Amino acid sequence: MGACDEMWWRVIIREDPQSASVYIAEYIVSRIKAYNPTESNPFVLGLPTGSSPEIIYKILVQRHRAGEISFKNVVTFNMDEYVGLPRDHPESYHSFMYKHFFSHVDILPHNINILDGNATDLTAECASFDARIARYGGIELFLGGVGPDGHIAFNEPGSSLSSRTRVKTLAYDTILANSRFFDNDVTKVPRMAMTVGIQTIMDAREVVIVATGAHKAFAVQKGLEEGVNHMWTLSALQLHQHPLVVCDRDATLELKVKTVRYFESIEQAGTDARTQGPAMVYRPRTYVPDPLPAKKTASKQQPTPDRTPEKVPKDLRINTELYRAQEDDELTPDSMSSRMVDSAVGLDGALKNDLIFDRMGARMTTLS
Repeated sequence: MGACDEMWWRVIIREDPQSASVYIAEYIVSRIKAYNPTESNPFVLGLPTGSSPEIIYKILVQRHRAGEISFKNVVTFNMDEYVGLPRDHPESYHSFMYKHFFSHVDILPHNINILDGNATDLTAECASFDARIARYGGIELFLGGVGPDGHIAFNEPGSSLSSRTRVKTLAYDTILANSRFFDNDVTKVPRMAMTVGIQTIMDAREVVIVATGAHKAFAVQKGLEEGVNHMWTLSALQLHQHPLVVCDRDATLELKVKTVRYFESIEQAGTDARTQGPAMVYRPRTYVPDPLPAKKTASKQQPTPDRTPEKVPKDLRINTELYRAQEDDELTPDSMSSRMVDSAVGLDGALKNDLIFDRMGARMTTLS
């Protein structure tokens, strides 16, 4: 075992969001390569959406284009999705993932797993999602962001630390903040979302959290220096065997000087997370049957919540062009309470023109 296996937390501090994103992208590449995935034994990767991971995805695309990494034998599970929003709507998380990542790499369509926010039975869809994860033997590495209030995914303050994938009602301040993506009309914002639970994330072999910007500093301090608390769901990772938090300098502003110097000294001593992650060991796969089809559970069907947006025409296709009609503020499901614009956005303009769109129009019909 490497030295980092003895550590409770691994915290990496970089000067800016760009440097933090490069570190995480390189770490993901190194872990996939170390795993040496095959078609029958794929690397299972949990993924977020939002402005924080956007730079990470662009760097991963660059590494793929340079021939450094293939995603052909990688299976992905996304953290969350809106309820009632068509998956080809420009603000859905399906659209986000295809625009920023899936359309630019060689991942196979049947290896992409994103929650269906328009399922007839939402409870069954969540159970099916967990069953699929189990059948792959669990998630090897879960990448996530953290909100200013310390939450991860849509697990807002007060979420159960033993929660699994489920439907969550969005708080009004979340709806109000997200209205900027919906013509500033709160009536167009979905009232509910589907999200992996805290325990779903905790079951992953590794959890990597990106935290950039001064507005994340209080959450980082609560998660690292104080006790486990369901009001700051990031703190649950104190109980995880292999958590890695990568921050920029601004995100450490609320940490004690002693804490910052401790983690910096650990890295200076040669404990490089990119080469000293947890040992790769066999993870047994578990057969978990999918829930009964919705037609057999009609009495338990969960209808789409009231006041969710009206569906857009079925022929609407995902806009995968690398620009936005609105300002360059991306979706931020990892900023639940205030939806503050992440400081990472805008620092990577040079990367945008490097991406070449790999058309994947046929892939949409094969999503789970």
